[in-house]
Amino acid sequence: MPEQSSVQTSVLLRETPADGVLLLRLNRPERRNALATPLLRDIADALSRAEGDEAVRCVVLTGTDRLFAAGADIDELASGSPDDPVDSPRFWAWAAIRAFPKPLIAAVEGWCLGAGAELMMCADIVVAGAGARIGQPETGLGIIPGAGGTVTLPRLVGRARAMKMVLTGQPLSAAEAQGAGLIADVVEQGRALDAALTLAGGIAARPPLALRAAKASIRDVALLDEAAHLRAERERFIALLGSADKAEGIAAFREKRPPVWRGR
Repeated sequence: MPEQSSVQTSVLLRETPADGVLLLRLNRPERRNALATPLLRDIADALSRAEGDEAVRCVVLTGTDRLFAAGADIDELASGSPDDPVDSPRFWAWAAIRAFPKPLIAAVEGWCLGAGAELMMCADIVVAGAGARIGQPETGLGIIPGAGGTVTLPRLVGRARAMKMVLTGQPLSAAEAQGAGLIADVVEQGRALDAALTLAGGIAARPPLALRAAKASIRDVALLDEAAHLRAERERFIALLGSADKAEGIAAFREKRPPVWRGR
């Protein structure tokens, strides 16, 4: 494993814990990693750079060993008004995070609430410690979720469970969230990041073009009807047949050797 590197900003830590893996840590402990707009923009900017960096094949997003993120920044919420534009820097930061085309894994410990849960739902795979608690409590503040809690959540867990989570504000335990299909893996408390990095390392060793196409196709389930989705899947499949990675994968299989992926 290569030597770790780390660059710190005021609210986000960037690390390279393994070949092909970028780790982003929310770094606002004094505000329980509250997702103020500057932090969201930092995340979006980091993902934009990762998208253009061939050395990055998988990204892991995490908080601290005690919590992921406790929600939006209460000071920003307090200063908001009905005159706020929809097309704001915050709105477009969320859009950029959701549009990240490479594999994105979230490692969650402790509280993951409100905007924190919405950020978690931007990930393709979520690994949570057994003590994680995931919820959308915004209605208790007289507002509603504003970044996917009434849009993405019901698509993942179904209408009935999403209604209960949002209308009551009651969080799910890690085991409940896994049972609902909101997270993929539950591990021993305090081990979510280790498990996520192991998973990321395995994913980063796989062919990047195929991973991007697979992610895009799976995400189309919320956008396309079945017939259109099947056609789009087939188009992506056929496009990959001309890639150097496909030729390398077939050759490596026949020669019984590890493949060397080029992302081409």
